[in-house]
Amino acid sequence: MSDAISSPSATASWTADVGRAVRLFRAFRTEQTDPDRFYGTLAEDSVGLVGAYADPRGATVLDVGGGLGYFAEAFHKAGSTYYLVDSDLDELNALGEPAAGTVLGSGMALPIGDEQIDICFSSNVLEHVADPWRMADEMVRVTKPGGTIFLSYTGWWGLHGGHETAPWHFLGGHRAARRYERRHGHAPKNRYGESLFPITVASGLRWARDCVDAKLVAAFPRYHPRWAYGVLAVPGLREFATWNLILVLRRR
Repeated sequence: MSDAISSPSATASWTADVGRAVRLFRAFRTEQTDPDRFYGTLAEDSVGLVGAYADPRGATVLDVGGGLGYFAEAFHKAGSTYYLVDSDLDELNALGEPAAGTVLGSGMALPIGDEQIDICFSSNVLEHVADPWRMADEMVRVTKPGGTIFLSYTGWWGLHGGHETAPWHFLGGHRAARRYERRHGHAPKNRYGESLFPITVASGLRWARDCVDAKLVAAFPRYHPRWAYGVLAVPGLREFATWNLILVLRRR
């Protein structure tokens, strides 16, 4: 288990300290009201985090489910060649014409050949996929030997597991969705059973450990300071306290 909860090395651009955690949580509170601020902050932090495991300079990066494309600028600034695959055309067009390198396609059947990508990246997408570990397997498939797979997702039993319907998702996803619609007069963006699915921290750790074609390098709570990473070692508690899990794997 110790390998599964290892943490990234500190770098000049990324440090898992309390200041970073506070900055991310503050940005998270603006996800609905100021998405540019939230996703811009998250993208910059994510590229720094990826850089703790793989050099993005000159790397070919595939963002699976990147939607609006907020991560594109951050990876370009880091010197990467960036591509994005997403299945939601409305999401891709929400901020205007999609950037060059954007492909309409499913994460569960990536339109990419085997072993083509240096860094395969996905941020907060797995909980929106009906078969998340099929998508994870696809990410491994398209990554070159020695390349890096970086996955992050929101666990269902965390405080934000129901997304905009939280914390009522603890009483059931359908019930939470109905309550949201009564309160707001419209259905939630993330519809339980259609575009939001219950995914656990334990299932991610199990998939990563059992993955034949890639080795688990690290797993830890995405938004926590380093001293709080230990929650991942406690079954049960980790489902509630991890909130968002990062898995980093190296392609064999």
